[in-house]
Amino acid sequence: MTKYATVDPTSGEVVREFDTMTDEQARAALERAHTAFATWRRAPVKDRTAAIQRIADLHRAHADELARLMTLEMGKPVGQARAEVELAASIYEYYATQGPELMADEKLDIAGSGRAVVRTAPIGALLGVMPWNFPYYQVARFVAPNLLLGNTILLKHAGSCPQQALRLEELISEAGAPHGVYQNIFASNEQVASLIASDELQGVSLTGSERAGRTIGGLAGQHLKKCVLELGGSDPFIVLPGADLATAVPAAVAGRFGNAGQACTSSKRIIVEESLWNDFLDQFVAQASQWVGGDPTEESTRLGPMASVAARDELAAQVEDAIAKGATVHVGAMVPDGAGAYYPATVISDVVPEMRAYHEELFGPVAVLYRVPSVEAAIDLANDTPFGLGSAVFTQDTGAAQHVVDRLDVGMVGVNTTVKSAPDMPFGGVKASGIGRELGRFGLDEFANKKLVRLV
Repeated sequence: MTKYATVDPTSGEVVREFDTMTDEQARAALERAHTAFATWRRAPVKDRTAAIQRIADLHRAHADELARLMTLEMGKPVGQARAEVELAASIYEYYATQGPELMADEKLDIAGSGRAVVRTAPIGALLGVMPWNFPYYQVARFVAPNLLLGNTILLKHAGSCPQQALRLEELISEAGAPHGVYQNIFASNEQVASLIASDELQGVSLTGSERAGRTIGGLAGQHLKKCVLELGGSDPFIVLPGADLATAVPAAVAGRFGNAGQACTSSKRIIVEESLWNDFLDQFVAQASQWVGGDPTEESTRLGPMASVAARDELAAQVEDAIAKGATVHVGAMVPDGAGAYYPATVISDVVPEMRAYHEELFGPVAVLYRVPSVEAAIDLANDTPFGLGSAVFTQDTGAAQHVVDRLDVGMVGVNTTVKSAPDMPFGGVKASGIGRELGRFGLDEFANKKLVRLV
């Protein structure tokens, strides 16, 4: 059965199918990556950065084409898709321009005689297992630092993004990456497990679900392979006294409904101190109601379909469970008639621990609003989740904001802003949200050999 297929989420039509590779092809791809590492690792940094800059340039040159493919395969509104292509390009460009500095030896101040440095070196062939929700950005934050290091890459994309996966491989080859340095693989789960077990593979990076993370992390641990896991999130968006609602409400709405809510750092739980509750709720519902589903190929569309009917139906089941157990619906919550994976912008409240929506990640355009009596209650609720990825705190009271920042069990906090990816800032979480960091210097160091060199 075909595993990789382009399925138009606006209609459910299967546009194009691709066969999963054979075991022999998977093994051959790993051997090519292992062989290419021997020469790519020795290429001068200036040559590697030049290739990475060309990847950035090609993303920009083909931005419209890449955006259209993303809209076709996962339903992202074309304007948001084009913005993602530019974000990916900026990540490649960061590692291209900062490469010499990032790769420079770090001098140590040692107590003994002589001198010592830490040298940043590559480790070998790596496997990336990437998701469908940000098909170019997620690849860039794994690929760019590792091409700079001199590692080689096998990239398994999501089964629903095959045309984007193939086009990326073409662009990276066109940019000058030698044969075997970057390869797209249409691999099965069994082949992924076999690759991780192989001696030639040195590490694996996964962006995906908590369940997938436990599987990949377990395999990596069993075979002593370095891994980075960027998993789910149930990010709190905390609104405290002193918050500027003219800023907070639009940020919360955009943070929840952008990309149809299909983002690990989406503002999934809106926690509002009770003195602000009525005003915030009224404004939030009014603005959420303006996010109307439409044709993702139209420039004016903000809310497209979800990536698949299966994902839409799972989200609808989570919402229906909450409603059946007493949750209040303020807008949305009805699966529309007609074809496609559409789900409306939805706002619910009165969610309690007995409901799936309290503990599970809602990976779609559904905002859960909570009313709390105090700052301490907001902190307790924010931390009452298995996840710990991003968060936001809105208040002009800097003391209160710092108090909350210090007590949140998350990897990232935005104060009077949502967490936004940038090439030079680390991205990652704690608890069930994953292991390791991506982007900036921290992303470079994850799959690097930090080699001590002592000279006497």
